[in-house]
Amino acid sequence: GSQLSVERENGSRWALVILVTCALVLFIMGAFALLYYIKRNDRIRNKLAEITHIRGLSTNYYQELCRQRMQTQPTGSKSPEIHKTHQISPSNAGATTVSAASHTKHNSEGSSTRSSTSSWSEEPVAPVNMDIMTGHLILSYMEDHLRNRHRLEAEWQALCTDEANEERSSCAVAVSERNTNKNRYIDCIPYDHARIRLANNGDDDYINASPITDSDPKCKYIATQGPMPNTTNAFWEMVWEQGSCVIVALTRPIENGITMCHHYWPVEGSARFNDFEVNLVSEHIWSDDYLVRSFYLKNVQTMETRTVTQFHFLTWGELNNPPSAKVLLDFRRKVNKCFRGRSSPIIVHCNDGVGRAGTYILLDIVLNRICKGAREINIAATLEHIRDQRAKMVKTKNHFEFVFVAVAEEVTYLLKALPQ
Repeated sequence: GSQLSVERENGSRWALVILVTCALVLFIMGAFALLYYIKRNDRIRNKLAEITHIRGLSTNYYQELCRQRMQTQPTGSKSPEIHKTHQISPSNAGATTVSAASHTKHNSEGSSTRSSTSSWSEEPVAPVNMDIMTGHLILSYMEDHLRNRHRLEAEWQALCTDEANEERSSCAVAVSERNTNKNRYIDCIPYDHARIRLANNGDDDYINASPITDSDPKCKYIATQGPMPNTTNAFWEMVWEQGSCVIVALTRPIENGITMCHHYWPVEGSARFNDFEVNLVSEHIWSDDYLVRSFYLKNVQTMETRTVTQFHFLTWGELNNPPSAKVLLDFRRKVNKCFRGRSSPIIVHCNDGVGRAGTYILLDIVLNRICKGAREINIAATLEHIRDQRAKMVKTKNHFEFVFVAVAEEVTYLLKALPQ
């Protein structure tokens, strides 16, 4: 009996020790949690105070930078006259129905002589999932890069060094003897592991085009060179096979006397490209900077017809920036409004498929992430991700810096539209 009593007493002591130990562990965990919560709140308060300080210091700088960018816009340009929309009858490619008494020829090597012109207006803001605090944090980050020239330069140099030092993926298909004449520039070509393959061209499946993805593995963009006379048929075949309904063209056919892109669409009426007939339905000039064309694309083998819209930006030189961030941002809004609800890739091309095309794709990816509620934005890391899919994307530091300017301007625009 006494032995049983001793065992019970020992068991009670162990139970008490375990309970005390558990209580002590819980107390320590609670103390750490409370300390973390206090420090986290302090960091948030400090960050908000820092934002207020930075906004006060940098707003004038940023506004001045934007004014300088705006002043690079060509002077003396006249406001476009307002005309009604010009429609080309799809049933009679040779005939046109013109509803305005007079039309102006737009100063580009790619527009119809009977294009319609409209006054310029901003596209309304689409719904965004960005809160005010996140918007100010992102804006602070962009402005800090624009103020700190050494930081931006260091990021650009690191990107260039990483690309030069990386083991380059194979481009054997692009440089093969049968395909070299299909590349506008021999150093702007797709990787073997990331290239668009034409399905209905037998064993000749090559086109200088790369699928570009973001976090979703599904192809969101196709970055491609400006079509050449011998690749235009393949270009329209790619448009058809990929189910693309939007083309973003960022170059004129000819710039400073140099051919940048073959005229791959009909100026009026229709044109045949192998198994595909392209019919110009309408051409609408939104401003001196860009116009929008609508095509019927018909597969003459199946007689199936689709609508394709081309957004053509006209005032962005190969090594320069657009006249202003504002005009490119409104252009992008119009593109995305047309594309909304579709799942096929947007085809983006300039002359080489890496400079202006890469800049536009980088900007669009970053802004789409912001609108979806992303709280951390790293433009350099995003560009690195894009370059893993197509080499040399965003060719110059000038273009890289422009993305920061455009993101800052768009976030400012979005913040003004948010309910205060």
